[in-house]
Amino acid sequence: MTDPPMTTKEGRFSGRFEGAGFALGVGMGGFFDGILLHQILQWHHLLSGVEQARQDIRVLILWDGIFHLLMYIIAGIGLWLLWRARKEFPASGADWRLFANALLGFGVWHILDSVLSHWILGIHRIRMDVDNPLFWDLLWFAVFGIVPVAIGWMMRRGGPSGRSRVMSSPLTLLLATAIAGPLAALPPSDQTQVVVLFRPDISEQQAFAAITAVDGRMIGSDASGQIWAIDMTSGGNPSELYRYGAMLVSNSLLPLGCFSWTRA
Repeated sequence: MTDPPMTTKEGRFSGRFEGAGFALGVGMGGFFDGILLHQILQWHHLLSGVEQARQDIRVLILWDGIFHLLMYIIAGIGLWLLWRARKEFPASGADWRLFANALLGFGVWHILDSVLSHWILGIHRIRMDVDNPLFWDLLWFAVFGIVPVAIGWMMRRGGPSGRSRVMSSPLTLLLATAIAGPLAALPPSDQTQVVVLFRPDISEQQAFAAITAVDGRMIGSDASGQIWAIDMTSGGNPSELYRYGAMLVSNSLLPLGCFSWTRA
Protein backbone atom coordinates (compact mmCIF):
# COMPACT_ATOMS: atom_id res chain seq x y z
CA MET A 1 0.00 0.00 0.00
CA THR A 2 1.47 3.37 -1.05
CA ASP A 3 1.51 6.45 1.11
CA PRO A 4 -1.00 9.20 0.23
CA PRO A 5 0.27 12.33 -1.50
CA MET A 6 2.01 14.73 0.88
CA THR A 7 0.07 18.00 0.78
CA THR A 8 -0.67 20.70 3.29
CA LYS A 9 -3.77 20.76 5.44
CA GLU A 10 -5.44 23.06 2.92
CA GLY A 11 -4.93 20.43 0.21
CA ARG A 12 -2.19 22.37 -1.56
CA PHE A 13 1.09 20.95 -2.76
CA SER A 14 4.15 21.08 -0.54
CA GLY A 15 6.86 23.70 -0.83
CA ARG A 16 9.22 21.07 -2.28
CA PHE A 17 6.84 20.34 -5.13
CA GLU A 18 6.18 24.03 -5.81
CA GLY A 19 9.88 24.88 -5.69
CA ALA A 20 10.78 22.00 -8.01
CA GLY A 21 8.66 23.33 -10.86
CA PHE A 22 9.88 26.88 -10.34
CA ALA A 23 13.57 25.89 -10.25
CA LEU A 24 13.18 23.73 -13.35
CA GLY A 25 11.53 26.65 -15.14
CA VAL A 26 14.37 28.99 -14.19
CA GLY A 27 16.92 26.45 -15.41
CA MET A 28 15.07 25.93 -18.68
CA GLY A 29 14.83 29.71 -19.14
CA GLY A 30 18.57 30.05 -18.71
CA PHE A 31 19.30 27.18 -21.09
CA PHE A 32 16.86 28.64 -23.65
CA ASP A 33 18.61 32.00 -23.43
CA GLY A 34 22.15 30.62 -23.53
CA ILE A 35 21.72 28.01 -26.23
CA LEU A 36 19.56 30.13 -28.55
CA LEU A 37 21.08 33.59 -28.11
CA HIS A 38 24.69 32.80 -27.19
CA GLN A 39 25.34 29.82 -29.46
CA ILE A 40 22.78 29.41 -32.27
CA LEU A 41 21.88 33.02 -33.13
CA GLN A 42 25.07 34.45 -31.56
CA TRP A 43 23.36 37.74 -30.79
CA HIS A 44 25.33 38.21 -27.58
CA HIS A 45 27.50 36.58 -24.93
CA LEU A 46 26.96 36.98 -21.21
CA LEU A 47 29.57 39.78 -21.02
CA SER A 48 29.18 41.29 -24.49
CA GLY A 49 28.54 44.70 -22.94
CA VAL A 50 31.78 44.67 -20.93
CA GLU A 51 34.55 46.29 -22.96
CA GLN A 52 37.42 44.42 -21.29
CA ALA A 53 35.76 41.02 -21.78
CA ARG A 54 34.78 41.78 -25.38
CA GLN A 55 38.44 42.05 -26.36
CA ASP A 56 39.06 38.33 -25.80
CA ILE A 57 36.60 35.73 -27.15
CA ARG A 58 38.03 33.19 -24.68
CA VAL A 59 36.81 35.31 -21.78
CA LEU A 60 33.33 35.55 -23.32
CA ILE A 61 33.17 31.78 -23.85
CA LEU A 62 34.46 31.12 -20.31
CA TRP A 63 31.71 33.21 -18.73
CA ASP A 64 29.08 31.65 -20.99
CA GLY A 65 30.25 28.31 -19.61
CA ILE A 66 30.03 29.57 -16.01
CA PHE A 67 26.52 30.81 -16.74
CA HIS A 68 25.48 27.39 -18.08
CA LEU A 69 27.07 25.70 -15.06
CA LEU A 70 24.87 27.86 -12.82
CA MET A 71 21.82 26.81 -14.84
CA TYR A 72 22.81 23.15 -14.42
CA ILE A 73 22.98 23.69 -10.65
CA ILE A 74 19.56 25.34 -10.54
CA ALA A 75 18.02 22.61 -12.72
CA GLY A 76 19.71 19.98 -10.54
CA ILE A 77 18.15 21.54 -7.44
CA GLY A 78 14.78 21.40 -9.19
CA LEU A 79 15.21 17.70 -9.99
CA TRP A 80 16.29 16.97 -6.41
CA LEU A 81 13.23 18.77 -5.03
CA LEU A 82 11.02 16.92 -7.52
CA TRP A 83 12.44 13.58 -6.36
CA ARG A 84 11.86 14.57 -2.72
CA ALA A 85 8.23 15.38 -3.59
CA ARG A 86 7.65 12.23 -5.69
CA LYS A 87 4.85 11.02 -3.38
CA GLU A 88 2.75 13.94 -4.58
CA PHE A 89 2.81 12.87 -8.25
CA PRO A 90 -0.48 10.88 -8.04
CA ALA A 91 -2.36 13.88 -6.64
CA SER A 92 -5.03 15.38 -8.86
CA GLY A 93 -3.66 18.24 -10.94
CA ALA A 94 -0.01 17.58 -10.06
CA ASP A 95 1.10 17.68 -13.70
CA TRP A 96 -0.83 20.89 -14.33
CA ARG A 97 0.62 22.54 -11.22
CA LEU A 98 4.17 21.51 -12.11
CA PHE A 99 3.85 22.94 -15.61
CA ALA A 100 2.35 26.19 -14.27
CA ASN A 101 5.22 26.64 -11.82
CA ALA A 102 7.74 25.89 -14.57
CA LEU A 103 6.19 28.62 -16.73
CA LEU A 104 6.43 31.03 -13.81
CA GLY A 105 10.09 30.19 -13.32
CA PHE A 106 10.78 30.51 -17.04
CA GLY A 107 9.17 33.94 -17.20
CA VAL A 108 10.68 35.21 -13.95
CA TRP A 109 14.15 34.30 -15.22
CA HIS A 110 13.69 36.45 -18.33
CA ILE A 111 12.24 39.34 -16.33
CA LEU A 112 15.18 39.33 -13.91
CA ASP A 113 17.67 38.93 -16.76
CA SER A 114 16.17 41.92 -18.57
CA VAL A 115 16.10 44.20 -15.53
CA LEU A 116 19.48 43.26 -14.07
CA SER A 117 21.65 42.23 -17.03
CA HIS A 118 20.24 44.52 -19.72
CA TRP A 119 19.24 47.72 -17.94
CA ILE A 120 20.93 47.94 -14.53
CA LEU A 121 24.30 46.22 -15.01
CA GLY A 122 24.42 46.58 -18.81
CA ILE A 123 26.59 43.47 -19.26
CA HIS A 124 24.73 42.59 -22.47
CA ARG A 125 21.62 43.33 -24.53
CA ILE A 126 19.46 40.88 -26.47
CA ARG A 127 20.99 42.12 -29.73
CA MET A 128 24.29 43.94 -29.62
CA ASP A 129 24.56 44.61 -33.35
CA VAL A 130 21.46 46.75 -33.96
CA ASP A 131 20.77 50.48 -33.83
CA ASN A 132 17.89 50.11 -31.36
CA PRO A 133 18.69 47.35 -28.82
CA LEU A 134 15.97 48.58 -26.46
CA PHE A 135 13.32 47.36 -28.92
CA TRP A 136 14.67 43.80 -28.78
CA ASP A 137 15.04 44.01 -24.99
CA LEU A 138 11.39 45.01 -24.60
CA LEU A 139 10.15 42.45 -27.12
CA TRP A 140 12.03 39.63 -25.37
CA PHE A 141 10.92 40.92 -21.95
CA ALA A 142 7.27 40.85 -23.01
CA VAL A 143 7.12 37.60 -25.01
CA PHE A 144 9.37 35.41 -22.86
CA GLY A 145 8.97 37.17 -19.52
CA ILE A 146 5.55 38.75 -18.99
CA VAL A 147 3.52 36.29 -21.10
CA PRO A 148 4.81 33.03 -19.47
CA VAL A 149 4.37 34.54 -16.00
CA ALA A 150 0.79 35.56 -16.85
CA ILE A 151 -0.05 32.11 -18.26
CA GLY A 152 1.54 30.31 -15.30
CA TRP A 153 -0.26 32.52 -12.80
CA MET A 154 -3.64 31.89 -14.48
CA MET A 155 -2.97 28.16 -14.64
CA ARG A 156 -2.24 28.12 -10.91
CA ARG A 157 -5.45 30.01 -10.17
CA GLY A 158 -7.69 27.98 -12.44
CA GLY A 159 -6.19 24.54 -11.94
CA PRO A 160 -6.91 21.72 -14.41
CA SER A 161 -10.56 22.79 -14.61
CA GLY A 162 -9.57 26.21 -15.90
CA ARG A 163 -7.66 25.10 -18.98
CA SER A 164 -10.19 26.46 -21.42
CA ARG A 165 -10.09 29.86 -19.75
CA VAL A 166 -6.42 30.50 -20.37
CA MET A 167 -6.81 31.62 -23.99
CA SER A 168 -10.39 32.90 -23.62
CA SER A 169 -9.32 35.35 -20.91
CA PRO A 170 -7.71 38.80 -21.03
CA LEU A 171 -4.42 36.92 -21.46
CA THR A 172 -5.13 36.80 -25.19
CA LEU A 173 -5.26 40.59 -25.28
CA LEU A 174 -2.11 40.79 -23.17
CA LEU A 175 -0.26 38.51 -25.58
CA ALA A 176 -1.38 40.48 -28.62
CA THR A 177 -0.44 43.80 -27.01
CA ALA A 178 2.94 42.54 -25.81
CA ILE A 179 3.90 41.53 -29.33
CA ALA A 180 2.22 44.32 -31.30
CA GLY A 181 3.37 47.15 -29.04
CA PRO A 182 7.12 46.86 -29.68
CA LEU A 183 6.48 46.14 -33.36
CA ALA A 184 4.47 49.35 -33.64
CA ALA A 185 7.45 51.26 -32.23
CA LEU A 186 9.72 50.19 -35.08
CA PRO A 187 10.89 53.16 -37.15
CA PRO A 188 10.08 53.56 -40.85
CA SER A 189 12.73 52.30 -43.22
CA ASP A 190 13.81 55.83 -44.21
CA GLN A 191 14.11 57.13 -40.63
CA THR A 192 17.52 58.77 -40.09
CA GLN A 193 16.85 60.80 -36.91
CA VAL A 194 18.07 59.23 -33.68
CA VAL A 195 17.45 60.18 -30.06
CA VAL A 196 20.35 59.54 -27.67
CA LEU A 197 20.26 59.56 -23.86
CA PHE A 198 23.73 59.86 -22.31
CA ARG A 199 24.75 58.96 -18.76
CA PRO A 200 24.56 61.83 -16.23
CA ASP A 201 28.37 61.93 -15.95
CA ILE A 202 28.79 62.64 -19.68
CA SER A 203 29.35 66.37 -20.29
CA GLU A 204 27.95 68.28 -23.28
CA GLN A 205 31.44 68.43 -24.76
CA GLN A 206 31.85 64.65 -24.45
CA ALA A 207 28.40 64.07 -25.94
CA PHE A 208 29.15 66.33 -28.88
CA ALA A 209 32.49 64.56 -29.43
CA ALA A 210 30.70 61.18 -29.37
CA ILE A 211 28.17 62.35 -31.96
CA THR A 212 30.98 63.60 -34.17
CA ALA A 213 32.84 60.29 -33.79
CA VAL A 214 29.93 58.35 -35.31
CA ASP A 215 29.46 60.88 -38.15
CA GLY A 216 26.23 62.20 -36.71
CA ARG A 217 24.80 65.70 -37.19
CA MET A 218 23.31 67.39 -34.13
CA ILE A 219 19.69 68.52 -34.42
CA GLY A 220 19.04 69.59 -30.84
CA SER A 221 19.32 68.69 -27.17
CA ASP A 222 17.44 69.14 -23.94
CA ALA A 223 18.41 71.69 -21.30
CA SER A 224 20.44 69.17 -19.31
CA GLY A 225 22.60 68.18 -22.27
CA GLN A 226 21.86 64.49 -21.72
CA ILE A 227 19.21 63.94 -24.42
CA TRP A 228 20.31 64.66 -27.98
CA ALA A 229 18.53 64.41 -31.31
CA ILE A 230 20.91 63.69 -34.14
CA ASP A 231 20.72 62.89 -37.84
CA MET A 232 22.56 59.89 -39.28
CA THR A 233 22.15 60.66 -42.98
CA SER A 234 25.90 60.22 -43.39
CA GLY A 235 25.50 56.49 -42.85
CA GLY A 236 27.29 56.13 -39.52
CA ASN A 237 26.34 53.47 -36.98
CA PRO A 238 24.47 55.09 -34.04
CA SER A 239 24.83 51.94 -31.91
CA GLU A 240 28.51 52.89 -31.55
CA LEU A 241 27.31 55.65 -29.21
CA TYR A 242 26.94 53.03 -26.47
CA ARG A 243 30.75 52.93 -26.41
CA TYR A 244 30.77 56.63 -25.57
CA GLY A 245 28.42 56.56 -22.59
CA ALA A 246 24.97 56.39 -24.20
CA MET A 247 22.27 54.74 -22.09
CA LEU A 248 19.64 54.66 -24.84
CA VAL A 249 19.90 55.06 -28.61
CA SER A 250 16.50 54.95 -30.31
CA ASN A 251 15.35 55.68 -33.84
CA SER A 252 11.69 54.89 -33.21
CA LEU A 253 9.04 57.57 -33.55
CA LEU A 254 8.14 57.51 -29.85
CA PRO A 255 11.11 59.48 -28.46
CA LEU A 256 11.08 61.78 -31.48
CA GLY A 257 7.63 62.96 -30.45
CA CYS A 258 9.09 64.61 -27.33
CA PHE A 259 10.93 67.47 -29.03
CA SER A 260 9.10 69.92 -26.76
CA TRP A 261 11.83 69.05 -24.22
CA THR A 262 14.64 70.12 -26.51
CA ARG A 263 16.44 73.25 -27.52
CA ALA A 264 17.84 73.77 -31.00
